[in-house]
Amino acid sequence: MKTVESLSNRSSALARLYDATWGWVFTATYDRGVKFAEEAGLREVRRRVLGKASGRTVELGAGTGANVGLYPPDVSELVLVEPDRHMLRKLREKLFTAARPAGVVQATAENLPFADASFDTAVFALVLCTVPNPTAALAEVARVLKPGGKLLFIEHVRSRDFRLARWQDRFEKPWRFLGDGCHCNRDTVATIERSPFVLEHLIRTRLPKAVPVRRPLVHGSARI
Repeated sequence: MKTVESLSNRSSALARLYDATWGWVFTATYDRGVKFAEEAGLREVRRRVLGKASGRTVELGAGTGANVGLYPPDVSELVLVEPDRHMLRKLREKLFTAARPAGVVQATAENLPFADASFDTAVFALVLCTVPNPTAALAEVARVLKPGGKLLFIEHVRSRDFRLARWQDRFEKPWRFLGDGCHCNRDTVATIERSPFVLEHLIRTRLPKAVPVRRPLVHGSARI
């Protein structure tokens, strides 16, 4: 028992050290790091996908607030969920000057503090690559969506080209360290298809100005 507790304490200490060092740096440089991708077409993808949101909407893993300002008037209420304390600080700073009001909740996608069937739309944008348990996250989002509610998503995914997929597997561990928990080789489309959702629309494209292991991109919608 002492050995297990010792390993657990060591793991927790390393996680806290990572969060206080590289986790802080990752957040501080995130917006600058994706600036070229946003300008080269990613922001327009966000705008098109988020334009389908309506009613009471929850965004999971809102990060530094890249989607703030892109939601259409059909969204009657916006709730932004983010677990990371560094990201939350940047998100609240952005919302302070944003035209659209939004609620902010610190929580994980796998454990949402919301009632069943309380939202019309849910959004994942470059998030399912990072959540520890994407299957549990999708099940939890299905729980808080109303019957017929929609899931909108933009995700970089495992390549269908076996050569690139093999490189994604090779770089998964170092990329996960550099990307603050991002798994570059996750087959997110298959995970959605195995979830309570029914996939209704899917576009496969490329994340502009991205390194090859992060380049395969999908966006679309699903229904509960």
